[in-house]
Amino acid sequence: MKYLNKIAALAYLAVLGLTSLTSCEGGELYSVDAPDWITDRIDSIRNAKQPDDPDEPEGLMEDVYNIGNVELTSPFFTLGKTYIVPAGVKWQAQFNLTVNPDNKYYKNFYLVLNAYDGELGDEFGVIRYDNDPTKNSEWNTVGNEIDRSLVGGNFTNSSGTDDIDPSVQDMNGRITLTVDRTDGGLYIEMNNGKLVKTYTQTTPFPSTGSGVDIACRIGVEQSLVGFLSTTIEPIGGCTSADDKQPLSLEVSGVPSEVLLGTELEEAMANVTGVVTFEEGVTKNVKAGDLQFEAVPDMDEIGTKTLVVLYNKTFKGVNCDKPVIAVKTFSVVNQLSAFTETIVVPTPHVLGNVDNSTAWWGAHTENIKVEPKETKVVNFTNFTCGVSNWNNFVVVLCTHGNSEYAVVRADNFGWGVGYDGNPDLVTSGGQSDWAAWLAAMNGAKVTAYITNNGDGTADVKAIMYGTDGVEYLQEYKGINTIDPDDMYFRFTVDNCHLVFDSELGAADCSTGWWGAHSTNVQVQPNQVCTVSFTNYTSGVNNWNNFVAVLCKHDNSEYAVVRSDNYGWGAGYDACTPVMEAGRDWATWLAAMNGAKVTVKVSNNGDGTADVKAVMLGNDGNVYTQDYIGINTIDPENFFFRFTVDNSYLVFE
Repeated sequence: MKYLNKIAALAYLAVLGLTSLTSCEGGELYSVDAPDWITDRIDSIRNAKQPDDPDEPEGLMEDVYNIGNVELTSPFFTLGKTYIVPAGVKWQAQFNLTVNPDNKYYKNFYLVLNAYDGELGDEFGVIRYDNDPTKNSEWNTVGNEIDRSLVGGNFTNSSGTDDIDPSVQDMNGRITLTVDRTDGGLYIEMNNGKLVKTYTQTTPFPSTGSGVDIACRIGVEQSLVGFLSTTIEPIGGCTSADDKQPLSLEVSGVPSEVLLGTELEEAMANVTGVVTFEEGVTKNVKAGDLQFEAVPDMDEIGTKTLVVLYNKTFKGVNCDKPVIAVKTFSVVNQLSAFTETIVVPTPHVLGNVDNSTAWWGAHTENIKVEPKETKVVNFTNFTCGVSNWNNFVVVLCTHGNSEYAVVRADNFGWGVGYDGNPDLVTSGGQSDWAAWLAAMNGAKVTAYITNNGDGTADVKAIMYGTDGVEYLQEYKGINTIDPDDMYFRFTVDNCHLVFDSELGAADCSTGWWGAHSTNVQVQPNQVCTVSFTNYTSGVNNWNNFVAVLCKHDNSEYAVVRSDNYGWGAGYDACTPVMEAGRDWATWLAAMNGAKVTVKVSNNGDGTADVKAVMLGNDGNVYTQDYIGINTIDPENFFFRFTVDNSYLVFE
């Protein structure tokens, strides 16, 4: 990583094209940060002539770009450009394929087929280059459009129980892909001159109407496609093989706060960038490929302007004109405390209750997580029970749905912030997966999604199984996060989720201690906020919400009510405070439909506070505080809500 000492020097060098600077690491078309053996392997595959190469298609246009990174770590559903194939048209393309040396049969390339009417429509299904009939070498997404009995070719590979098959190395080389709709059906051929896979359907495809335009995209999973040429121009146009100048730079992962005394290099270690070059080609770059300058310098507290510069062409030589991105951050002498917020995603039930909603078939809305904030979500998970991945999935993304990472309940994930991340820490590989999967049908889950504010994020799920066992799944240190643009949502895969949005019966008939929310942990020096609407039978002051402070095993520190009363080992030391001059009859009437915000603070010193603000249905604001509850173990502090002839609707 390189730094410019003065902003004036930076501007001067930009004008000169930075021709005197030494090249940054990487940047070459086929060797960006790649070990020598990978580079040699890709070059040999690219240059080798395969036996019995298929005939060169006519009408090919140059279209040169990579799908996947050369480290062979790109996750599933890393996709290339979109090529539209209308009815009655044949599309052919050529590219070099480099498969993964771990010999996993599915790490090659696949063709994704979607309907297209000005934008992507239904995904009909996927056909992959391997041919294992016992697994998922091709699959349907909508209906039964792809008939596996129509697959042909000369593949003999069979992956076995461990997914390993050395014959996948025969997939390497120049692939000719054909998608032919000229006869009213669908013919697909994947051919490297040695291994051929075909799909021949004479009936209309899709069955909903063979006149539908089909969008074709090529994808990889921990493999590399070096695209070469096409007979159909893709959306966005073709890419030439010429070197390309950078046009713009977008960066993410800039921390919102940096502690005074931290070196700029250390502070920006998680920054990543996306460089857009001529012809719309993009490249992901790391902090080591960028140059940084903070203005004013880092020696004083205050807001800083961060200037980020990239000065290489697509092939890694000094460019004519560097591209610059500008961000802001703050230098502070004490980092802001983390906060927690309990939220209920909508819709409140995600996925069909018979668990028939397939992968990616339903999503909650995106929920924003601010820097140094944790969002907490409680829900019940139901699964079809077929596979470990048929459970909840968390998607971390930007406001525009660009994904940072996708993480599952079963210790697996992918995405730019996940794959190849040396600082990622995962836990949750269960000792008995069969027992875990059975226990997940009806499991009570509390998920914690944290924006660390430094370009990283964490996801933690505590799963209370139906077998009475508590299971844990964590993903710590997901990177490439823009702290000011981090959202999350849930999706499903033959499962459904019921988010905890209500507590008690709606007619307020649930008696004292008759219903409880899930315990939520509050870490030392954190504050957790929860908002809800309170409904009451209106008979007594205590027929409203109640907060229980406890340990993990439910041993109680204190129980506090909305009406200036509580009990427990830690309650006697606290100071209950409510607004002056409360008229109890007026307050009780106003609590039916009151909008309530409760903040629970773990002060980190053995004490805790509970503060409630109640906006009554009469338009008046009422407050209830319990300050200094003691006997708290800061490392073992939880809370939950219960009711007493009341009913809570969480927001």
